[in-house]
Amino acid sequence: MTTPRMQLVLSENWTMTAGRADLPTVVRWAREAEDAGFDSVMISEHIVLGPDAGAGGVMGNPRDYALPGNQDPHTPWPNSLMLLSAIAAVTERLRLAASAVIAPLRHPLLLARELGTLDLLSEGRLMVLPNVSWSRDEYAALGVPFSRRGKLLDEHLEIWAKLWGPSPVSHESEYYTFRDVYFEPKAYHPDGPRLCFGGAGMHDAMVRRIVRYGHAFNPLGKVTSEEMQTLKAAMAAAGRDIADLEMIGGTRAVFPDDDSCADLAQALEPIPAQMAQGFTTFCIKPSQFTDDPNGVGAFCREVIRRVESLTA
Repeated sequence: MTTPRMQLVLSENWTMTAGRADLPTVVRWAREAEDAGFDSVMISEHIVLGPDAGAGGVMGNPRDYALPGNQDPHTPWPNSLMLLSAIAAVTERLRLAASAVIAPLRHPLLLARELGTLDLLSEGRLMVLPNVSWSRDEYAALGVPFSRRGKLLDEHLEIWAKLWGPSPVSHESEYYTFRDVYFEPKAYHPDGPRLCFGGAGMHDAMVRRIVRYGHAFNPLGKVTSEEMQTLKAAMAAAGRDIADLEMIGGTRAVFPDDDSCADLAQALEPIPAQMAQGFTTFCIKPSQFTDDPNGVGAFCREVIRRVESLTA
């Protein structure tokens, strides 16, 4: 069995460090992850949070993942692309996963400029998961129609594809119109940063985006065999092989109570079954398993050791 690649989730680790004062610590964790043999790091984003962030009740254990409606609106969300830029400067091979980039909240020209620059700066190490997110309050605060978020994302993707090609570029639509813009420099790759798609459920729009633009697939939660078959068939119909997609899975943290960390061995158990489905990369969040901000390097080394043993 091939040893999988591991991705360290660097968002939401505020039980170990402060989101305001200690961002250099997060950058250090990325360097330690690279030294330990991790393949990539992931940072997600919100621009602002509103009351709906905790509408479903705040998570019991603060080490858990932030999900729609389960987080304190005071939860820190530093700018993901700036953090990844800092990480790019102190690492050499570590891939940079900008997860949950809420594309409709920006203009596509501005966001393409930011993504393309980071891709160049990191010499092609950037992977972007553009999505529409879930918070109506966040959209309202930025004056973007929540009901149009899917169409806005689709236009971002269409415009980005144009921008990676030759200048000048023009586009005309209900949402974004511009003519004869020169977009230089381009991204590192001729077709732009690597694009990943994912979320809850295998809905039609996600399948369509994966097939047309995707380099990777990162679902939220378990994927059924029927859903995988749907994706495989759609890829084949477009002349693409699902084996060309990087499949990103996860680990399963089970907390014994609201005050304790999860057991690492138990969290890694689902990896072999996911590998049998074709998944090759696996996410893990350090604060779910340790409270020591100075223990992340050792944690990463232990993860690599256990995963190698588990998949030998």
